[in-house]
Amino acid sequence: MKKLFRQYLKPLFFGTRTYRVLIAIVALFVISFAVSWLFVIAQGILLLFFVIVITDFIILFSQRNLLTAKRMLPDRFSNGDENPVVVLIENNYPFNTTVEILEEVPVQFQLRSHKKTLLLRPGAHASWEYTLKPVERGEYYFGNINLYAKSPLQLVVRRIIISHEQIVKVFPSFFQMRKYELMAHTTNLTDAGSRRIRKLGHSLEFEQIKDYVAGDDIRSINWKATARKGQLMVNSFTDERSQQIYCVIDKGRVMKMPFEGMTLLDYAINACLMLSKVALIRQDKAGLISFADTIGTFIPADRRQGQMTNIVENLYNQQTQFKESDYERLFTLISTRISQRSLLILFTNFESHAGLERQLPFIRKIASRHLVLVVFFENTELKELIDTPAHTIEDIYQKTIAEKFAYEKRLMVKEFQKHGVLAILTTPEQVTINTVNKYLELKARQAI
Repeated sequence: MKKLFRQYLKPLFFGTRTYRVLIAIVALFVISFAVSWLFVIAQGILLLFFVIVITDFIILFSQRNLLTAKRMLPDRFSNGDENPVVVLIENNYPFNTTVEILEEVPVQFQLRSHKKTLLLRPGAHASWEYTLKPVERGEYYFGNINLYAKSPLQLVVRRIIISHEQIVKVFPSFFQMRKYELMAHTTNLTDAGSRRIRKLGHSLEFEQIKDYVAGDDIRSINWKATARKGQLMVNSFTDERSQQIYCVIDKGRVMKMPFEGMTLLDYAINACLMLSKVALIRQDKAGLISFADTIGTFIPADRRQGQMTNIVENLYNQQTQFKESDYERLFTLISTRISQRSLLILFTNFESHAGLERQLPFIRKIASRHLVLVVFFENTELKELIDTPAHTIEDIYQKTIAEKFAYEKRLMVKEFQKHGVLAILTTPEQVTINTVNKYLELKARQAI
């Protein structure tokens, strides 16, 4: 009995057409109280309807596994990007079947009725393609695929549960990395908004001594080699490579602020991933530091094979802390572990000038030994509030306070510049391209 219930009654549903016909039959019975001869007709229609429903039930439930489905997922999802998902379905019924697919997507997306209706011919294959945009890293669990099948009569509905549980890990945005990887091989990201920078002077990396030819810079003449060989010889230089580039990510509570569903930490991680890839393409050494009240991750700068994979795996596990970031610990780590002058790109956020003043002494100490670029974020909600027209006194107060905070952000950039620290104030969605362009500009100017 229990087996019959699971096999035939639990997956049994009725379509809207069934309820509409029943309502019409009930109405006919009601009318038969006034018109007695309609009673017999109503009884006949009801009996015929039950026969048709039972026939429809037998057609749908007579065989098993006449509908099959499979979900196709990528090996991993890219955080903050649209990721494709495909559901393949095959109809083995000998008639046209209307199928409603109900997907059990991960709870992080909060999609409680993610469904699609398809009409399949006998033996036909079909696919349902859709995209999902995760906004946080971690493991995402996909559940079963639920199929609701209807025959051409559409009176009875059969639910078929395809057990297809899957787990997908969401990594930092590697889609973004692929998008700009080709442009990273050029001298700049012109298509992404960067401009060409004129190089200043020679790089510091010597390549070879060669014969002088017309057009060579006479300041590069090697007089000792010229005297030994008896003809003009010049030093040839190439772009300096193997410079150390560290992405330093603040995981304190200031990076918990959300923007379009993603935290500032996730935007910083995506930018760090892209920047590390560009640095390795440019033959520089990429490294990673994360910190909050304690030091989280330290990956020494290197460009060996597997360095990018190591960075990706470590960025996947980074989580925002709710404690105050300890910049003194960061200064101690950099002083003891990084001896060579490097470019340190610090992703953090400051919402007030007082917050900046607490950390500025340590940033200045780090900048005395390394080239420091501080990347912090605009509050885009404040900008929207400033641009909104004020109609009441309360609106005027809110706009005034918003303008005060926005002005403080611009003052912070000036404060950094006054102490010889490079700074970028950027919106979260532009942080990646602005940071990469600044790195390429520093490389072109040979500031590292």
